Amino acid sequence: MSGSVAPVPASAIDRIEAEVDVLVVGLGCAGGAAALEAAAAGASVLVLERASGPGGSSAQSGGELYLGGGTRVQKACGFEDDADTMFAYLRAALGPHADEEKLRLYCDGSVEHFEWFCSLGLEFNESLYGAPSWMPPTTDGLMWLGENAWPYDELARPVPRGHRPATESWGGWLIMEKLTAAVRAAGVTIESDTLASSLVIEGGRVVGVTARRFGAEVAYRARRGVVLTTGGFVDDEEMLAAHAPLLLGHGKVSDGLDDGSGIRMAAALGAATRRMGSVEIALTALPAAMVRGMMVNGLGQRFINEDVYPGLFSHAAVVHQPGPWWVVVDEAGWESIPPRDLWGVRPTHAAETLAELEAELGIPEGALQATVELYNRHAAAGEDPLFHKNAEWLRPLEPPFAALDPRLGFASGRDATPQGTGAAGFTLGGLHTTVDGAVLDVSGSAIPGLFAAGRASAGIHGEGYISGTSLGDGTFFGRRAGRAAARDADRQSSTRTRR
Repeated sequence: MSGSVAPVPASAIDRIEAEVDVLVVGLGCAGGAAALEAAAAGASVLVLERASGPGGSSAQSGGELYLGGGTRVQKACGFEDDADTMFAYLRAALGPHADEEKLRLYCDGSVEHFEWFCSLGLEFNESLYGAPSWMPPTTDGLMWLGENAWPYDELARPVPRGHRPATESWGGWLIMEKLTAAVRAAGVTIESDTLASSLVIEGGRVVGVTARRFGAEVAYRARRGVVLTTGGFVDDEEMLAAHAPLLLGHGKVSDGLDDGSGIRMAAALGAATRRMGSVEIALTALPAAMVRGMMVNGLGQRFINEDVYPGLFSHAAVVHQPGPWWVVVDEAGWESIPPRDLWGVRPTHAAETLAELEAELGIPEGALQATVELYNRHAAAGEDPLFHKNAEWLRPLEPPFAALDPRLGFASGRDATPQGTGAAGFTLGGLHTTVDGAVLDVSGSAIPGLFAAGRASAGIHGEGYISGTSLGDGTFFGRRAGRAAARDADRQSSTRTRR
């Protein structure tokens, strides 16, 4: 991000474009949730969006929502759940260093949050997609997200919690369409093509922002609070190098505008950040093939149970294992994959023997043969003592064999990904906030008038990630931030700068 982000004194501003109770910066899922709740609390609300329309990275997401505790969809599909079980799973899957205070609130409020999504007009089919997948190719409303895989199935009773709106394939656009419609219906004003550049301060309080709109410098004032929902920083190479170098050189899961602008503006005022090195990284390995075979590193070694949530095997590979990584399957396993679960992927190598496959893949001689021999010996007994893959997927692998190269990505229509590392991700760290979104400074004190939510803040995540927890916690804590900003007891007087 170029240009100064230093805070601007209100006395230096000659004219303001608009003055409202609550000013929200960024209209993705967190910004929409904050704006809607602030308006419901009786505040006048203005949202500034740097793009030409709402949605942000949220609109480009798969649309999974991690919700549980006993939603209507879970019950209709025959699953009993509660907040404690949900908390136990997420504390392990999102850790280490997950924010347990925020996570506890999120789990306790999950059923109500599901109903909030329904109130927007979103529909969830009461059916389960039970096959391993990054994203179901159906309109089923519920999916597993690693809850039934080791070690998590021993830490908490397995219950599926991946909720998906009733649309095929990508669903983020539908969530944002419904949320934006609700925001407009609530009387919220949306200013597009407006890039916030600095916070405005007066008497030690944040009272607005300066911005650029159609090439002109403008300013907006907030009587009660400014809510930063500007996204993460995966699109800023300088910030990645400083805080999350793991993502350097990989693809970016974003709309291209997640450049850390809100984080930088707040940090320039003394705001603290947390867990800036935490990231989600996804390897485009095919879950349906993974569970039917094995994933190996560049030395031909298995390193994880292949039925875990895909983001977890991705993180394990990219962070801890020497590449390249390969998914090895046999003909029977490959032929058993339903066509809809293939995502346009085909094997890149095939061989009658493991020795031939080793040579093709550049794996040390004998290494893959030893790995498969050990795997087959235990699989024949329905066991996986090394990594505890579920017995449902265990069987000996027989020739002929094939290998898939995750670096080639997915290759069908919108699902297509460019050839590269095969990995893409986004950041999870951000501004340090209270559970109500108040931004804290480096001494732990709240910065008056400043709030944040979504990926501009450090939410529930530690070093782990599960699909649906970004849209989930972004909207959940966006709602809390919007309400807190609207009721800010220490709101400033209505003294105004000159118009």
